[in-house]
Amino acid sequence: MKTVLAIAATLVLSVLGLAQQPAPDPLPGAKLSLDQLKEQFFRVSAGRRLKPASWPNGARVAVALSFDVDNATHSLARGLLGANELSIGEYGAIDGLPRILRLLDKYEVPASFFIPAVSDLLHPQMVRDILASGRHEIGVHGWIHEDLPALNNEAEERRLLHEAIESLTKSMGKRPVGYRAPSWAFSRYTMQQVKEAGFLYDSSLMASDDAYEILMAGKPSGMVELPIGWILDDYPYYGVTSGAMPSPELVFQVFQSEFDSAYEEHGLFVLTMHPHITGHRSRAAALDKLIAYMRSRPGVWFATHEQVAQYLRAQAGM
Repeated sequence: MKTVLAIAATLVLSVLGLAQQPAPDPLPGAKLSLDQLKEQFFRVSAGRRLKPASWPNGARVAVALSFDVDNATHSLARGLLGANELSIGEYGAIDGLPRILRLLDKYEVPASFFIPAVSDLLHPQMVRDILASGRHEIGVHGWIHEDLPALNNEAEERRLLHEAIESLTKSMGKRPVGYRAPSWAFSRYTMQQVKEAGFLYDSSLMASDDAYEILMAGKPSGMVELPIGWILDDYPYYGVTSGAMPSPELVFQVFQSEFDSAYEEHGLFVLTMHPHITGHRSRAAALDKLIAYMRSRPGVWFATHEQVAQYLRAQAGM
């Protein structure tokens, strides 16, 4: 009798999708050959360093400020529909982005804004406001801040990418040339699709402080990577509420130190922020302080990602 009941229970759980699944292998790489590991590791990797002999007008450092205008798309994509949670993202469009734009206008510095298409469609005034000064750039940041590795579907990923490009092209009046993956996360299909779409550059990877040419399966792709890093992103420090280091003054010190090192190395300084995070008053004040500090140093070239990528391609003969 117990056996029959056990079998029946298993069948019911299986139909409901609740039957226990085997645990995933915690160390799949340990069972692969070196050739198999190389194939995985070098699918997308760093090629030649694209550090120029000099920056425009003899500048010592290139500063590329960037903002990921996610707003509520991360929550919407995952079905997190609580009004409070959505309002946290909505802050980016209502107060965060306008405050950021006023700050950039104050110092007349350019920035690159990577926007999920749904963010634009929900708040179409944003693109108009970003482009009003003529200084800024808009790039693609997915359709709805989708999780590409979890999607794991080549055709669906291609559809979402093309819809994002078409939507932003319509809003901007021209085709965007820059790409940043949502959450900086590639699937195994992403890099090939980004290359096929004809983007000038990507800004999602972390293999160097300096720009580099992306290799695909060990071969030069012709794609410029403007690398980012978690230590140069506002989210790990501030998070949605508290983050790991909520003090704007401490975050300013980290960003300032990274800039100082890039300045001494004649390198590239890419900073990633979010209007719904850095757009809050105290955090915007810290950004104000950082921009003022960078502008006080001689030989700083503030540029969009597009301008940096174009310059690097020309210097490298790509």
